[in-house]
Amino acid sequence: MSQPKMKIKKGDQVVVLTGRNKGSKGEVLKVMPTERRVVVQGVNVVTKHQKPTQFSPGGIQKKELSIHVSNVALADPKTGEATRIGYKVLKDGKKVRVAKKSGETVE
Repeated sequence: MSQPKMKIKKGDQVVVLTGRNKGSKGEVLKVMPTERRVVVQGVNVVTKHQKPTQFSPGGIQKKELSIHVSNVALADPKTGEATRIGYKVLKDGKKVRVAKKSGETVE
């Protein structure tokens, strides 16, 4: 069985659509296609009490947890608003992602 196709990739700027961080923007740090989840910088931040180990001193640390991919949308490169993603094949045969709102290509 193949991995599910996800239109959001690592490094994309996204807008959170629902939840306690609704409206916040951030960069995608990690994508987990099998679980359909993404980790967004500065979103879903929790405080974790870490025990000291041989490699880390321990203490209270803040870290981002994953959120479901349906709760984020790509930020339009032109306006910064949430937009859906489509695909277009260019004349040279290259397939690119396109923002539905503005029609701009997404890098």
